[in-house]
Amino acid sequence: MTKTATLYRMVLPDHVCPFGLRAKEMLDRAGYTVDEHILQSREEVDAYEREQGVETTPQIFIDGERIGGADELERYLEAAA
Repeated sequence: MTKTATLYRMVLPDHVCPFGLRAKEMLDRAGYTVDEHILQSREEVDAYEREQGVETTPQIFIDGERIGGADELERYLEAAA
């Protein structure tokens, strides 16, 4: 069975979010196929956070369920192991 996740993360011209990279690496190591959505400007990030009612990126979804950010993903993956 294919495990899939959706990842929204920030990659700005002058800053790549380390938490987004960490989330991607954790998902890859856990065998997920990742549908990545890269937020490429501060405006995109701010709009996404407003629309989703969240204060930070990255945001990870597995099977349509919001897991949260990198720390929440780490706990989710540990519990699933």
